[in-house]
Amino acid sequence: MPSPVGVACVQPERRRFLRAEFPRRAPPTRPPNALPEDRFAALCNACGDCVRICPTGIVAFRDGLVELDFSRGECTLCGDCVRACEPGALAQSTAVKSALRARITESCLAIRGVECRICGDQCEPRAIVFRPSRGGVRLPQIDAGSCNGCGACFAPCPTTAIQLQPTTESCA
Repeated sequence: MPSPVGVACVQPERRRFLRAEFPRRAPPTRPPNALPEDRFAALCNACGDCVRICPTGIVAFRDGLVELDFSRGECTLCGDCVRACEPGALAQSTAVKSALRARITESCLAIRGVECRICGDQCEPRAIVFRPSRGGVRLPQIDAGSCNGCGACFAPCPTTAIQLQPTTESCA
């Protein structure tokens, strides 16, 4: 039996488009010690030195400037990109710091009642701890003081439940 006219194929994506509900693009994730965005964009000359020198390959070009791509791996905070940045878009400092911290979203398997500890297994500073909960599945919790923003927890997460978000700390 044919469906009534106009009811056949209602698609949520189409509704969002027609309502002009577009997902916002996250701000770029810059390498460690990056200056504030306006200064970074003015100084970065896209020479690619930081891209070539990154030992884990997570510094990549996007829209003409460099940013971190945590789907490729983690940042070891080695400082090679900072030392390679001749224009000074990455602040020269003895302390190499990430301005990011991990956050666990609702798509986390453990939050949904499925045992998973992949993020914690990958976290070298042990910033992700698992707390007992009702129902038996231990829930991940991030110790903000221990999280160094390296992103090692990001790529292994099967549901991409880890987000790396800017902190209020300034790296420069």
